[in-house]
Amino acid sequence: MKGFKEFLLRGNVVELAVAVVIGAAFTNIVNAFVKGVINPIVGAFGPKDLASYSSCLKGPCALGPTGEVTSGILILWGSVLSAALQFLITAAFVYYVLIVPMNRLAAHRKSAAEEAAEAEAKEVELLTEIRDALVAPRR
Repeated sequence: MKGFKEFLLRGNVVELAVAVVIGAAFTNIVNAFVKGVINPIVGAFGPKDLASYSSCLKGPCALGPTGEVTSGILILWGSVLSAALQFLITAAFVYYVLIVPMNRLAAHRKSAAEEAAEAEAKEVELLTEIRDALVAPRR
């Protein structure tokens, strides 16, 4: 039981759980954006819901009273397009809101660390020169 408790409280597991919860919440935001903004824009050119875009691949397609296909082969390409838009919006948000700022922060920290290391190297070099200058008259 102790090992299981340590596993659960380890930083990586907790961070992963938080990421899953935030991801699920963000999925709701993206879905609402697609339904509330993208679908009405698409609706200006045709049916409001992207899922209603489809093509009949074989024969005349007929739908039953509950919406299932009774004859023909119906390709629901609107659903695929909607899912692709949701993916692109999510990926763009993650990239521009999370990844780009984190990369900038990491680059800033790296340059600050390099500057500190360079300053330390110059200081060591200066101290070595001072030591050598102090020792030189004794020879």
